[in-house]
Amino acid sequence: MVGLEPYLLADFIRILEWTGVLVAIFILLSSIDDLFIDGYYWLRAAYRFIYVQRKHKPLDITTLMDGEELFIAIMVPAWREDGVIAQMIENTVATLEYSNFKIFCGSYPNDPATGNVIDAMARRYKHVVHVRVPHPGPTCKADCLNWIIQAIFLHEEQHNMKFGGIAMHDSEDVIHPMELKLFNFLLPKKDFIQLPVLSLERPWWQFVAGTYLDDFAEWHSKDLVVRESFLGEVPSAGVGTCFSRRAIMALCADTNNQPYNTDSLTEDYDFSFRLAKLGMKQVFVRVPVAYKSRRKSIMGDEKIVDVESVIAIREYFPDSFIAAYRQRARWIYGIAFQGWLEMGWRGSWRTMYMLMRDRKGAITCMVTIFAYLLLLSYVIATSAAKHFDVVVFTDLVASHDWMQQIIVMNVALLMNRIAQRFYFVTSMYGPVQGIMAIPRLVVNNAINFMAAARAWRMLGMHVFKDKSIAWDKTDHVYPSTDHLRENKKRLGDLVVAWKAISSDQLAQALAKQAGSKEHLGKVLMREGWLTEDMLAEVLAYQNDLPRGTYDQKVVLANKDLLSREMVVRHRVLPAGRTDEGALQIFSGAALSEESLAEIQGNNPHRPVVSILCESEIVDGLRALTAGEATSPKTRTPLLGDLLVEMGFARRQDLNYALRQYSPERHGRFGDFLVSEGAVTRENLDTALAHQATLSKTVH
Repeated sequence: MVGLEPYLLADFIRILEWTGVLVAIFILLSSIDDLFIDGYYWLRAAYRFIYVQRKHKPLDITTLMDGEELFIAIMVPAWREDGVIAQMIENTVATLEYSNFKIFCGSYPNDPATGNVIDAMARRYKHVVHVRVPHPGPTCKADCLNWIIQAIFLHEEQHNMKFGGIAMHDSEDVIHPMELKLFNFLLPKKDFIQLPVLSLERPWWQFVAGTYLDDFAEWHSKDLVVRESFLGEVPSAGVGTCFSRRAIMALCADTNNQPYNTDSLTEDYDFSFRLAKLGMKQVFVRVPVAYKSRRKSIMGDEKIVDVESVIAIREYFPDSFIAAYRQRARWIYGIAFQGWLEMGWRGSWRTMYMLMRDRKGAITCMVTIFAYLLLLSYVIATSAAKHFDVVVFTDLVASHDWMQQIIVMNVALLMNRIAQRFYFVTSMYGPVQGIMAIPRLVVNNAINFMAAARAWRMLGMHVFKDKSIAWDKTDHVYPSTDHLRENKKRLGDLVVAWKAISSDQLAQALAKQAGSKEHLGKVLMREGWLTEDMLAEVLAYQNDLPRGTYDQKVVLANKDLLSREMVVRHRVLPAGRTDEGALQIFSGAALSEESLAEIQGNNPHRPVVSILCESEIVDGLRALTAGEATSPKTRTPLLGDLLVEMGFARRQDLNYALRQYSPERHGRFGDFLVSEGAVTRENLDTALAHQATLSKTVH
């Protein structure tokens, strides 16, 4: 080599060294910031152990169970959530230790799959209200929430009541049974309540999903605790959040009834800061609950251990690398960039410090991976210099004590970071997950780097191309709710499990049913405890059949598909044919195999049955047998239904008679019932007289 060539590699190594020093200084400053949070947390924990916990007993579960229940609304915005929202609603209604709540689910007109599922849940559960956003989606989550808020106000007006609190949740959330009890306890004193959000446990080998387990275990056990204590403000996590009515009304008054910022991808974060400006009292709550759990040791054997958990929201977070960094990119963009652009750097020094912590992630995520690449480049370059025996300069770090001290401090702070992560993950999920959290730090850094890069790209698209960001949602999964369906096949058990009636009401209905021929559903409906729509939903659920949508015009248009005799005998309505040619029929209950075979006839395809309300079946039968459309005002009960309702005949006897009955052979249906011994002549005459009276009344 001649000239400057021998020094090119040496100069490159020197550039790497100086760049490494600058990066090390940046990492040191960021690590000192993290160390402050660690120190604050542990000093606070020590103080509370010495001066608070010994004098004040922790909140007891029995305390939460006492007291009058406020009405609480739960908001669930949904866009393409048909795969999980039914399970979420099922689990929530079945497990919540609370009565006075409503779940307001919002959907869009161009997402019929989600809307249909919510409709089914609304029929099944009286706690569910379907909120239909009037325009196509996806807009943004904030827009959907604003429409839900308006639906809540309308519900209050229509039912002459007031919700004491409004909670936020997503369609993938597993809500703790005691959540609303805790909100109910705190709402008189607090305007904003945030519960911990945790990841449902994943197998140790799922590294991407495991990073959420690690992050939320530490953030929601330490960082948010410090933030509330240090600043007196808590950022909303978007789920597990409850606002007082006073807080919602104050924001509505301040924003022309649009409390959520539709320009933000992190509307929850923005929402909580605006509440703080209005002086609303905020709190982050961790209430421990003791339970027993199976845990695997490092050796792989299982044992039962006593575990103390918290009232928290749990969910499955993404388990794929792409889904994870896309989701985190939205968080970074909304918190770091949109927060900076819209809120600036206003407030006390404490507020600005916390804002700095929120926003530094957009840079530190990039710097961490840059440090990895820098170290790799340095190792390769120095190895090449030794291998080719070229000129190198004196090692920069070795010749400066202050640089060595920076590296030593960074290593020590890294060890502290690992120890903190190990402690909080182990406390929440056990030692196996705690150990796996250490290698998952590298995966976490890679995800965060890609998320930050995508967030910077999103910022560029917004600033230079003025491109708005739509609801870029994550696909969700939900734990199985099959256990909720076990041993719940009897009507009474189902409606109690669905909280349509109470156990006391069921007991009273069973007592009134005893000794009579009346169907339990009829008793519950007569007492006003069960709607006809709910009864139809139970019958559909019990027999795994879909609910139909009744349209008299459709029934009349397809009247030639079934003979009048077949319609009357089996109490079914024709609804058309499937693409394969199978007959579609409506029924008020599941049909026997004998009935299905008779209806099928020579058709190679089995009939497709959908369940309707009994009144809809009656309306359709009357329209078909009368040969013309009827209106609700002309719905005189059919003779068979009157006989059952008046206790003169059993439904099973009537159904058997219908299967044998032929108008051409047997003449009038009532005479046929008498000849078959299904009803007495006296009872038949009484029912016919009552039918005639009802007919005059409705006409």
